[in-house]
Amino acid sequence: MDLQTLTYIVVGFTFALYIGIAIWARAGSTKDFYVAGGGIHPIQNGMATAADWMSAASFISMAGLIALSYGGYGGSVFLMGWTGGYVILAMLLAPYLRKYGKFTVPEFIGDRFYSNSARTVAVLCLIICSVTYVIGQMKGVGVAFSRFLEVDYDTGLYVGMTIVFFYAVLGGMKGITYTQIAQYCVLILAYTIPAIFISLQLTGNPLPQLGLGSTLVGTDVYLLDKLDMVVTDLGFKEYTTNVRLSGINMFAYTMSLMIGTAGLPHVIIRFFTVPKVKDARSSAGWALVFIAILYTTAPAVAGMARLNLIDTLGGEDGQGLVIEDRPVWFENWEKTGLLQFDDKNGDGRIQYSADKEVNEMVKIDNDIMVLANPEIAKLPNWVIALVAAGGLAAALSTAAGLLLAISSAISHDLLKGILTPNISEKAELNASRIAMAFAIAGAGYLGLNPPGFAAGTVALAFGLAASSIFPALMMGIFSKGITKEGAIAGMIGGIGVTLFYVFQHKGIMFIPGTAFLGDTPANWFLGIEPNAFGVVGAVVNFAVAFAVSKVTAAPPQEVQDLVEHIRVPVGSGEANAH
Repeated sequence: MDLQTLTYIVVGFTFALYIGIAIWARAGSTKDFYVAGGGIHPIQNGMATAADWMSAASFISMAGLIALSYGGYGGSVFLMGWTGGYVILAMLLAPYLRKYGKFTVPEFIGDRFYSNSARTVAVLCLIICSVTYVIGQMKGVGVAFSRFLEVDYDTGLYVGMTIVFFYAVLGGMKGITYTQIAQYCVLILAYTIPAIFISLQLTGNPLPQLGLGSTLVGTDVYLLDKLDMVVTDLGFKEYTTNVRLSGINMFAYTMSLMIGTAGLPHVIIRFFTVPKVKDARSSAGWALVFIAILYTTAPAVAGMARLNLIDTLGGEDGQGLVIEDRPVWFENWEKTGLLQFDDKNGDGRIQYSADKEVNEMVKIDNDIMVLANPEIAKLPNWVIALVAAGGLAAALSTAAGLLLAISSAISHDLLKGILTPNISEKAELNASRIAMAFAIAGAGYLGLNPPGFAAGTVALAFGLAASSIFPALMMGIFSKGITKEGAIAGMIGGIGVTLFYVFQHKGIMFIPGTAFLGDTPANWFLGIEPNAFGVVGAVVNFAVAFAVSKVTAAPPQEVQDLVEHIRVPVGSGEANAH
């Protein structure tokens, strides 16, 4: 069976599965829509959380970033930041927020800081972070669809939006949870099976994690030594020791991703879906296990993909790939516009080099590395079709979780919590679905005009969450003395400083030509790049909040009692209804 037909069958089967689950698990109440009824088993929630977490950035972009843009070692900021952040979330936030026992993150901030203004600011921060994050997911959907359905990027994005609209609007958190369990199974098989095949091909070791440190088949040369040699021969920096710009930038980037992870609302609300506080801790542990399977495989996928790509572009004689002999996968990715070359010297070959004057591969999009990897390695068609389904599952699962966080903030926190407190449950449920539809439309528009490749865009979202939501949650749980004025000023100051820094280097709302400082290391604060600036914004948030709290009236006694109550993470029942 040819690849295209097989891809349609595999992808079509997974979509039918998702839609069938959404119909079966459709939400019948606001509790179903927001927290899946509050009765999800910890193992199920761990798997759903892993799918929610391992987005298009993890599945599609992370290995590409490690392989290309961040030059190997420099890409470790993503592995360390995202994994370490999840530990912070599991230990310091999830059980306490589950003990609090309501539906959304802004609701906690509004109650803890005894202010609808604080709740509104939290909603705005949540929307800014989530919308920035969802751009990357929508681009991932467009990239995967455009290649494997052989349509243009825009059409692929529209198809993906339709699928998300169906199961997210119909099922809410309940439908999304069970769909994400299926999506996790699809994406983890799609990621690990090709990695096992390629590791066997190159090193004879079936475990990619060990294969990355093994010798190449038939030689005594280690894979990483070979990779260092071939990239330096082409003029690139060594793969295994290449620091991302500077040590302080690596630290700031890692910390920004770490605390941003702990502050992302679409992950936090997953812990509201389990019955008890103990289950929140347990599901966090299970999620770490499920996430680790992919995250420990990603460095191997990146290294092996880079080696295979360089071998392909080098041609059989090492003098460059003959244009007329370029493989089918190369031509297919050319059609998407994500892979482009320009035969500058007219010799009929493609030269790939770090020297811009010599290099004729004018574009190798980071986001194609994982999706193209099985084709580059000449794996069977069913493996390639499975990767297509996995990439789509990863993007769709996280997009749905983010869109739910956005719609919940609008319908539950703004509409029910502030504007119309007496709204009926049925009306609130309908408002949630309408808000979800508008969120999908907005995300689709931004996906059509993304400010950067998927994981780069996502990294900025983590910085915004790190500078706004994470400090507010930490201070809300662990400090009785933070006042509403301090929390509001801290959130505005943190996200304001971060956005100002990003816009002055990247352009206002990422519009080309509007940056008022150059986007080069010479113009960066302490050499910290814009995507890594969230940690500085977080420091500003904490400092402003504590300073303002010192000069404003102390929180009411009942609020201080609430802090004492949630810090003992036991004895919580179901999520409170409203």
